[in-house]
Amino acid sequence: MPRRDDLHKILIIGSGPIVIGQACEFDYSGTQACKVLAADGYEVVLVNSNPATIMTDPDVAARTYIEPLNADTIARIIEDERPDALLPTLGGQTALTVAMELEQRNVLDLWGVEMIGAQADAIHRAEDRAEFRAIVEGLGLRVPRSAIVHTMAEAEDAAGDLGLPLIIRPAYTLGGSGGGVAHDLTSLRAVVERGLQLSPIHQVLLEESVIGWHEFELEVMRDTADNVVVICSIENIDPMGVHTGDSVTVAPALTLTDPQFQELRDAAKAIVRAVDVACGGSNIQFAVNPANGEVVVIEMNPRVSRSSALASKATGFSIAKIAAKLAVGYTLDEIANDITRKTPACFEPTLDYVVVKMPRWAFEKFPLVNRELTTQMKSVGEAMAIGRTFKEAFLKAMRSRELDVAPDLPSTATATLAALTVPTCERHDLILHAFRLGADREEIHRLTGVPRFFLAELRDIA
Repeated sequence: MPRRDDLHKILIIGSGPIVIGQACEFDYSGTQACKVLAADGYEVVLVNSNPATIMTDPDVAARTYIEPLNADTIARIIEDERPDALLPTLGGQTALTVAMELEQRNVLDLWGVEMIGAQADAIHRAEDRAEFRAIVEGLGLRVPRSAIVHTMAEAEDAAGDLGLPLIIRPAYTLGGSGGGVAHDLTSLRAVVERGLQLSPIHQVLLEESVIGWHEFELEVMRDTADNVVVICSIENIDPMGVHTGDSVTVAPALTLTDPQFQELRDAAKAIVRAVDVACGGSNIQFAVNPANGEVVVIEMNPRVSRSSALASKATGFSIAKIAAKLAVGYTLDEIANDITRKTPACFEPTLDYVVVKMPRWAFEKFPLVNRELTTQMKSVGEAMAIGRTFKEAFLKAMRSRELDVAPDLPSTATATLAALTVPTCERHDLILHAFRLGADREEIHRLTGVPRFFLAELRDIA
């Protein structure tokens, strides 16, 4: 299917200021999308509240508005510009939330603006915890036992049914904002109260704890002809309970067996089709029980995400650029692969190297912040390294953190193992230190939940 000639002017919503959970990866994605749409002959209108970005440079879009990213402002811009379409999937959670508010206010219908990339009902199905759970269960897949609550009283009742500890996930938030782990009623009340405040629809999901399970992500793309490809698998070295933005991650996944990978792959494709994201990229997260291989679906992001930027750089498959072309009518088989220049984008990338992403924290600037890593993201950046082996990539990533001061590590094995019981930004330095002091792999695995394969690799490095 060739490009759509009925569209001429496309409005793109940027991601706004750089904050924890939504950083320059969305500027990277948005810039690619603006350039590829302009090269294809479309007039691109960009709205972004952050002038300190590449995408707001004069040569990126035909017109750029440096305005607050809220529904009132963008409704006025739509009235002035009269775009044919709105592309909301490249500006992170901020753009999705604003686009959904415009849809609910009937602003898009009023001015005849089509939402492309992902329709409003598909975004709602993926972002609304109750709808997404119903869809996943309808496919015969398992999700953690959970309850949707809108008040504190509902949360306390649900906690009595589900039991503690519980994972708390507010709807329509970024980087796990407002979420956390509740181990008792006091922490439950504190986290739920904050989650209800931060959720735009005042909805919070209480979910049975799968802390300690292994976490995997798949980056998936779909076009309007229903072709679905898995771009990249990403494995979190840290188990569930640590936000994926705070976890050291590896691409491709290294500890899955082939049947397990195919199970996740089939599940991801089924979910994308059931949610009916018409075209573009999606990120789907899974938890796998290391004891018996049981798989549960955690969540889905129907947009270009933080992991999309990592997957793009890891594979050379430009997810944001291709998502923009898919949104204007192209299919995957019509788009050339920029790396090979011979194969189309419907060919799934294959990696013969290992990519490691290492988060970078700045706790020295926030001395009063709790350094424990939880389901709410705390890192301010990340380094990516490529190597022929995991060991090579991991060591490159460690050096790329550019720490001014070496971590202050305990002097004894007992103190080091005690420090490993709580996940912190020094966890992987502590693991290497523990091995140097003669600690046992099984003991470290029991304390951290880090897969034995990675611990064996780290032991060799130490």
